[in-house]
Amino acid sequence: MHPQHNSHPRHDTPASGTEYGTGYDTEYDYVVVGGGTAGCVIASRLAEEPGTTVALIEGGPSDLDRPEVLTLRRWMGLLGGELDYDYPTTVQPHGNSHIRHSRARVLGGCSSHNTLISFKPLPSDWAEWEAAGAAGWGADAMEPYWARLRNRIVPVGAADRNAIARDFVTAAHHALGVPLIEGFNREPFTEGTGFFDLAYHPETNQRSSASAAYLHPHLRAGDRPHLTLLLETWAYRVELGRDGRVRGVRVRGADGALSLLRARREVVLCAGAVDTPRLLLHSGIGPARDLEKLDIPVVHDLPGVGENLLDHPESVIVWETHGPIPDNSAMDSDAGLFVRRDPASPGPDLMFHFYQIPFTDNPERLGYRRPPHGVSMTPNIPKPRSRGRLYLTSADPAVKPALDFRYFSDPDGYDARTLVDGIRIAREVARQEPLAGWLGREVCPGPELVTDEELSAYARRAAHTVYHPAGTCRMGAPDDPLAVVDPALRVRGLANLRIADASVFPTIPAVNPMVGVLMTGERAAALLRADSSAAPAAPRIPAPRRRAHPEQSGENAR
Repeated sequence: MHPQHNSHPRHDTPASGTEYGTGYDTEYDYVVVGGGTAGCVIASRLAEEPGTTVALIEGGPSDLDRPEVLTLRRWMGLLGGELDYDYPTTVQPHGNSHIRHSRARVLGGCSSHNTLISFKPLPSDWAEWEAAGAAGWGADAMEPYWARLRNRIVPVGAADRNAIARDFVTAAHHALGVPLIEGFNREPFTEGTGFFDLAYHPETNQRSSASAAYLHPHLRAGDRPHLTLLLETWAYRVELGRDGRVRGVRVRGADGALSLLRARREVVLCAGAVDTPRLLLHSGIGPARDLEKLDIPVVHDLPGVGENLLDHPESVIVWETHGPIPDNSAMDSDAGLFVRRDPASPGPDLMFHFYQIPFTDNPERLGYRRPPHGVSMTPNIPKPRSRGRLYLTSADPAVKPALDFRYFSDPDGYDARTLVDGIRIAREVARQEPLAGWLGREVCPGPELVTDEELSAYARRAAHTVYHPAGTCRMGAPDDPLAVVDPALRVRGLANLRIADASVFPTIPAVNPMVGVLMTGERAAALLRADSSAAPAAPRIPAPRRRAHPEQSGENAR
């Protein structure tokens, strides 16, 4: 593997002695955009093929030997920092307009940034995808990709099982009658409570992220000579030829030089549910009407790009504890609860994370004060019915896109009602021993709020995100006018371009989606390798070794 350590314009250049590669204006078999959760999987798998050359473009630095990234319990310190793209939310008339969406700017993507809660999507999630036009993505077809994952996924270790989290699990079991679950991935479930499965090493609290599991062994051993890693390199346009075939990706390197990375076989976009549609739109691929308003030349009219923006919104209930609680933990949110309120629902329709900290960021904006010691429950909507939209506000690729999640805009009010039910259920659990013995006053929303209207207003104003954006380049059937990719993940109407990340999700899984993204990466790699072996070898055209001049782009740099 040839890592190329470049620096993003807003960061210092690497220290003297850092090795620079020669990946610019070069041709590869595959160019993978985004070294995140799916991109690490795909690049590693493709590079297993003898003689296959792969370039992996990552906008951030490496996570290798960075304890602030690799130590799971330090995850909250990454939010809003130098390794966070930190996208704002547009005004939300029905909810909280101050939500910041963290998107990781580091190798491993959000698997290097999040809590690594690891649920295999439920059979009902995959069935929902198939019903939405993702033929061949059913539970039976996807099960082998779960078995292929290299990540270490285990239940929270015994030493990390905090006493108050244990008592929460016991209280939820007795208060609600839901099963106790040890190992959420052992079999499908519709409800239950227990400690989560995490992608980590309990003995060291080190992440088993996509980068740690799929790339670090090769980075250390140097045994992937055909995999070139381009760090702190920004992909700003997909390059199409006049025949409608994708030729490669335009990138900006450390020194601001603009270059074309050519793909003999395919370009694979894995930049996530925000930056994949953003890159397509700036490439002239998306809704023609929107692009024309910004004077972006329309290359391919694809109306679904940016539509179907999904997320798991949740609210929060905070209690002050009678004093400090033990500080052993994997990542401060190690246990949870799933409830199925509607017996007809194929899966859980309400979820809770149990935080061993008072999570008051949004309530403080409403006038609540953070207690010195406390815990939180976060009612979460597993299957939200609101749908949002991502769109550009400027033709300048440096301007962040607008994220309009349209939280709580579903016509029948299902999403808001779910949070009201969640607050009431959380209060039931809090009254149950042995958890009740830990808790003092309810800090927020506060016991004085009792009506549906009061609880709904609070829940929506204090709402936040679990950082699960998805769906903006959704997969679908040939007759779906808003489908962006087909079930083989190929972008409709274009050749040599696929997408493999959370943006292709037709609907959002009822559980945390990271494992679904990893499995999508494994399936994408299998599809690419199968198509490659079935097709004649692409001709290898000698590539120029010179760098493009910083001022050259578009036709002038071809």
